[in-house]
Amino acid sequence: MNEHLLISLGSILVLGVGAQWLAWRLRLPSILLLLLFGFIAGPIAGLVDPDELFGRLLFPLVSVSVAIILFEGGLSLRLSEIPKVRGVIFRLITIGTIVTWAIIALAAYYILAMDLALSILLGAILVVTGPTVVGPLLQQIRPRGQAGVVLKWEGILIDPVGVMLAVLIFEAILSDDLYHAPLVVLNGVLLTLLIGVVLGVLSASLMVALLRRHWIPDHLQNGFSLLLAVSAFVASDLLHPESGLLTVTVMGIFLANQKWVSIKHLIEFKESLRVLFIGSLFILLAARLKFEDITGFGWEGPLFMAVLVLLARPLATLVSTWRSELSGRERLFIAWMAPRGIVAASVASIFAFDLVAAGHVRAEQLKPVTFLVIV
Repeated sequence: MNEHLLISLGSILVLGVGAQWLAWRLRLPSILLLLLFGFIAGPIAGLVDPDELFGRLLFPLVSVSVAIILFEGGLSLRLSEIPKVRGVIFRLITIGTIVTWAIIALAAYYILAMDLALSILLGAILVVTGPTVVGPLLQQIRPRGQAGVVLKWEGILIDPVGVMLAVLIFEAILSDDLYHAPLVVLNGVLLTLLIGVVLGVLSASLMVALLRRHWIPDHLQNGFSLLLAVSAFVASDLLHPESGLLTVTVMGIFLANQKWVSIKHLIEFKESLRVLFIGSLFILLAARLKFEDITGFGWEGPLFMAVLVLLARPLATLVSTWRSELSGRERLFIAWMAPRGIVAASVASIFAFDLVAAGHVRAEQLKPVTFLVIV
């Protein structure tokens, strides 16, 4: 028994890093090989069973790992990159989010025949694009102009926004109080923004103060930054559920743009952690899929995907980039690039599990549809 668990743990790390290395060698998006390796290791070979391996710790571990990934993403965002496209980025994560959310929800309701509440929830989950996929693709394509900057900022900032919306809809479904859902969502958004921004800035300021006063030795600075990020995430989530992702993102952005201390070594450390976390998370979540999750789609699956790719994203981009300085080619590139990543996969898996346990049997659809969109 212990040997099997040890083999499973080792396989997650080997497959996670190995898939990313092989994708680099073959010049393929790493997410494709990660999902393939995870599916082979899980339902096909039976080598990895995440629920048996981690039990009730699985989803808390996923949540903390996603928080660390977004903290690392925040560290890569420089305000000096966006003076000409600040308005475009803001509109993408506000107006663009609403447009995408509405179209996906309608498509899920009319094409996939999902319940209205689940359709709205799926729309909130799938508004996220995800730095875990956008980043590697931008490194391969290397677009000219401002399109790459817009996509990088959107990919990181949209994640806490999408998760925040999804959590609020999720809570409304559990309470069976959809009539008051708009008011609940508005109050939740304002509270999340307040807690996320304030706690994120305070946590980053504490880190800067400790570094400026040399109260943390060099060999402990990476570990201590991780400690502060995870502590801020947990404290924020305790104050308001799922506000922690916004908190760690704001903390990373503040640290990246302050001028008092150098954080280059922190960025390098977090980039190494990102490789491990992204690989491991995709392997774990793909290993939880079932054969019927993959084979259960008829014509509805491709049609749903067509609506996302050919209608939702282009329309959201058109509205968000209207009268901007971006060229037509840059707008087209942004409209084409909207892959989903580990945040959408983890949130869909967590919500599907919790809703099914609460008696919403059809919520099991959330996971396979999300993975269909990711692929």
